[in-house]
Order: sequence, then C-alpha cells, then structure tokens
Amino acid sequence: MRKFSFLLLSVVSIALFSCSFSSEKKNKDVSATIIKSGETWEFLFNGSSIDKWKKYNGEEVTGWKVINGILNNSGIGSDHGGDIITKKEYTNFELYVEWKISPESNSGIFYHAKEGVAEKIYESGPEYQLLDDKGWPTKLKDSQYTGSNYSMEAPVGAEVALVGDWNTTRIVVKNPHVEHWLNGKKVVEYELWSDKWQAQKAAGKWKDATHYGMAKEGHIGLQDHGGLTQFRMIKIREL
Repeated sequence: MRKFSFLLLSVVSIALFSCSFSSEKKNKDVSATIIKSGETWEFLFNGSSIDKWKKYNGEEVTGWKVINGILNNSGIGSDHGGDIITKKEYTNFELYVEWKISPESNSGIFYHAKEGVAEKIYESGPEYQLLDDKGWPTKLKDSQYTGSNYSMEAPVGAEVALVGDWNTTRIVVKNPHVEHWLNGKKVVEYELWSDKWQAQKAAGKWKDATHYGMAKEGHIGLQDHGGLTQFRMIKIREL
C-alpha cells in the first residue's frame, strides 16, 4: 500500500511540475500580453516593471516608485519626477487603468501626447482627469471633475470617485471618436477635430496651445501633478 501511495504521489508531482513549467513557458512566450476572447492586451504596468515608460521630454523615469506591486507617482517635494509617457506611440486603442487617489490630489491620463511640441504634456494631448472631487479645496468647473476630458468635455452621470477606493478607467480611441469610462459607466463621448471640438478649443484654455489634441497618434501619459496617485494595473489593446 505504501509503495502504491508513493508511486501515485510521484506521478501527481511530475504532472504538476509539467503543468507549472508549461504555464511559465506560455507566460514568457506571450511577452507580457494577455489573450482573452480573441483580444490581445499589452501590459504597460503589471505590478513590477516600468521599463515601458520614460519621462516626458526626457529620458529615465525618476521619482516614481513601485511599492508592493503598486506604481506611485512622486507627488510634491524634492523627489518630484514629473510626467511620464510610454516609449511606444498608439493610434486607435482601448486603454484600461486601475487607480487610487489620495486626499486633495490631482493627476491625469494623457493620450496622443507628443514630445518636442510643448513644454508641458497637457498642452500636447487630451487628458482624462483624475481628482479628489469631494476634497478639492477650490471650486471646480464641470470639465475639471474626474473622468472629464480636462477643460473640454464634462463627465455626465459619473459617480464620485472616492479617496482611498480603487477605481477603473477605460479610454477608447477610434479616430476621431473618443470615449471615457469611469467604473464601468461611459461618462464622456466626443469627436476629435470636429467643428464642435475646434470651437471648444478656440474658446477655452487651449486656444493658444497650437499642438493640443492635433496628433492622430501619440504616447500614453501619466501625470505627476500634486499629491499621491497610485496605479496597480495598466493595459492596452490596439484597435
């Protein structure tokens, strides 16, 4: 009986090792992508490496830290690192981000950002606003709340993203159509470069920012604007 039990245990152990080895090999083969229902996602951050990112208008990422699998921006102070962008540029895509914001903090997610055309990233690409909506110390315009296309399109029907809670963001870009999703609900929808969009730009904050929103492809960006914002999952699939 003992001999049979030992033999059975050996067979099970070999099978488990084989499955584990096969799984590890498969994970390496897909090169940080996940395939589900025919969709291929590329991880821009999956809890460890930020080697797909660089500083906007710069080189090495500084200030940002990965702590216990969470990407933390540097916030304010001597360790301030500034905004970061993906090394790769994207045209049409679906971007998924999980994030959490601290009290009185302000950040954002950029898309179609371009280097060399502006000193600040927000003068280059549109911004999906991340903000402590309830605790922000000054009065906000409708187009400054979380989920907005910052200073252009106000979010409609969005629930307040509470401080300390993990939230989900989806940004879908199929030129010229753009959608902003917050916690599973579509809150912004607009058409890039339409007559309405051009009029909004000309009448608002970006009237003198020649390159704002004009690129048809560009980098994904994360803002390091003030206070702590954390990210635990960032992935993208090209459309």
